Formats: sequence, C-alpha cells, structure tokens
Amino acid sequence: MATRLTDVKRLSLRDVPLKGKRVLVRVDMNVPVRGGKVEDDTRIRESLPTIKHIVDQGGKAILMSHLGRPKGREEALSLKPVAQRLSSILGKPVRMLPDCIGAKVREEVGKLAPGETALLENLRFYPGEEKNDPTFAKEIATLGDVYVNDGFGVSHRAHASVDGVPRLFKSACAGLLLEKEVQQLSRLLEAPAKPFVAIFGGAKVSDKIQVIENLLRLVNKMLIGGAMAYTFMKSAGLAVGASLVENDKVDLAKKILDQARKTGVKIVLPRDHRVVRSVMDSMDARPCDGPIPDGWMGVDIGPKAIQEFKGELAGAKTVLWNGPLGAYEIESFAKGTEEIARTLAEMSGAVRVVGGGDSAAAVEKYRLADKMTHISTGGGACLEFLEGKELPGIEALSQAAAAAK
Repeated sequence: MATRLTDVKRLSLRDVPLKGKRVLVRVDMNVPVRGGKVEDDTRIRESLPTIKHIVDQGGKAILMSHLGRPKGREEALSLKPVAQRLSSILGKPVRMLPDCIGAKVREEVGKLAPGETALLENLRFYPGEEKNDPTFAKEIATLGDVYVNDGFGVSHRAHASVDGVPRLFKSACAGLLLEKEVQQLSRLLEAPAKPFVAIFGGAKVSDKIQVIENLLRLVNKMLIGGAMAYTFMKSAGLAVGASLVENDKVDLAKKILDQARKTGVKIVLPRDHRVVRSVMDSMDARPCDGPIPDGWMGVDIGPKAIQEFKGELAGAKTVLWNGPLGAYEIESFAKGTEEIARTLAEMSGAVRVVGGGDSAAAVEKYRLADKMTHISTGGGACLEFLEGKELPGIEALSQAAAAAK
C-alpha cells in the first residue's frame, strides 16, 4: 500500500515528548562538498525545523547521514564540513563525533546536554549501512531513546539507518521535513486541483515511466521535453537524428501515447529544438524547426515549443515539474528550462511542485525557489512516491509504531 499523509501525521514528531531524551535523527545531508566547503546547503537548511524543534523541547539531537559513496573510510567524504556549515546556520556549536558507532561515540553522546546537537560521522564508512546489517543497526540504535526519520531523500532505500534502526525503537516518528514532503506530494495523488499539468524532462524515459503511467489517471496534460522527448518522438514516427533515444523503450513510449489518447490526456512534445552535432561544441548549435537531420542531436526545446508549453500551462491549478527540458548545465542549452521555471514562478494562483533532482537544482540556479509551492529534497524518493510505491523508511516507522502499542 502506498504511503499516505494520514500515515505520517499519525507518526509525527510534534506528538512525542523529547525533554532530556537522546533523539537519533536520520537526516539527508548528502550535499556537494568541494575543497572542504559545502557548496549547496539546501538540504541542511531543510532539516533545520526538525533540529530546532528537538533542541527547543530540551532534547539532545544526534544527527546521522551519509555523504557520497565511500569505499571504506575516506577523509574526503567526512561530514566535518557539514557540521561546520550547520553550526554556522544554527548559530550554536554542533559537535562532530569521530565515528558513527563504537564506545567513544557512546561516551561523547553521553556527555550531551539537553538542547545540544551532535553529528555522527558518515554512515557509509561501514558497509553495514547499505546492507541493512542487523548488527550495525543495533550499534546505532544504542545512541538514542527516540528515533526520527527526517531524510525523505533516502526513505526509498532499505538501509540500516532508514529501515533497520527504527524497528528497534519503541518511539519512532516522522520529522517535520518528512511530514511536509508527504503532505505536498500526497496532494498530487489524492486531490489535485484541476486542470493538472505535469512537465517531464531529463535524459531517460525509463527513470520516469512508472510515474507517467500512474499520473495518466490524474493529469489533464503532460508536457514532455529533455532528451526523453526523443524516445517519444521516435515512437510517433518523427525524425530525431542523432538525439539520445532509449531504443528499448520506444514501444513503451508508443503505448503511453496510445493510452493517453484513450483517456483524454493531452501529451505535448516539442515542435522545434536547439540542435548540435556534439554537446561539447555549443558554438555549433542551431535552431531546428521540424525533422532533426541525421548527425544532429536535440539539446533544448526551441522557441515555438517554449511558447506552446507556456500556453498549455495557462490556467493550470496544479503543476508538477520533474526534469530539465534541455542540457541546462550548458548556458547555450538552458533557455527552455529557464523559461519554464520563470513561467511557473509567475503562476501564483497554482500549486507548483518541483520534483527534486535536476529540476530542483535548476530552480535554485535561477533563484526562484521561494516562488514555488514545494521543492522536493528527494529525487529518487520523490519519483517512487509519485509512482504510488510504499517507501521503506516510512513503512519501517509504521511497523515500529504498531509494534510499540
């Protein structure tokens, strides 16, 4: 059964006594770090309401996260820069612990006073985290009296800190960020205001196929751009030149187009493009209105497509956007993504949800985050939620709560 808002409200941090308790919090602070400095602190800031709630209630906040994909202990993937940035944002010290398990860590946690915050070292320094090893989970669980999952971005992973640990607690609940994510995404699946328009982009149809299939029963329109549009175009018999196509998904794309026609959902594909011979040579770019010639690849939607997409968004009451509409990291190919982001920013009367990942990064890039209704902190987790799947992290909370009764 898919996660629902009522499930998470029933497990809310707001209802748990925290004074004097060691509160073990799974956060998602897997942020970009370069030269020992955090480059983007969005995920850190999104965790602040939960951390502040715990310390304001007299709890001892013991945070745990992963960073990157280390192979054993790698100093370059230490969470020390995260602790430093969090300390700066909180305006009070965050104690960086030397490890995430072991006697020394237990000793340091024991020294915490009510209202203080500590951060465990990178969970993925141990293979037991990703393997959901029971022994590793038990070691972590000794550090807390209350467990909180506030890492929506990792809740689709059945890892030890997300799945194994909460099952060992009598008191396990959802943090404020997790609650907010479920609240906003549930609105899309349960009672979206109509017209409801979904915008999909990015490289691969395969990443979003199940979301598209699930949303066909809810949306009025789908606007498809990015590289994934060329798989749909090829399935419709349109020339795509050397554009990126998932050939093994062409039949599936055709099936979706057929299904949309039968259910009355309007699917809009780009009518023109920005094309290049090589993505590495933006000086070679040119507009293409119509079939894409052999040897050329689409890297952005063109001006006619931008205007058509804007027209289709007019009057929408709910919009979901997941995936950029071109290779937006390169300025010459970012026009479509930027124009649609700015259009959404101006739609103040609509619910506008940005589904994490690159689309969230694009909104941040153009400094439009405060103009959106919600920007998800979880790329993969957001997609799986919108597919209608149960997320292991939330399922573990539910089962822990049931077992504690």
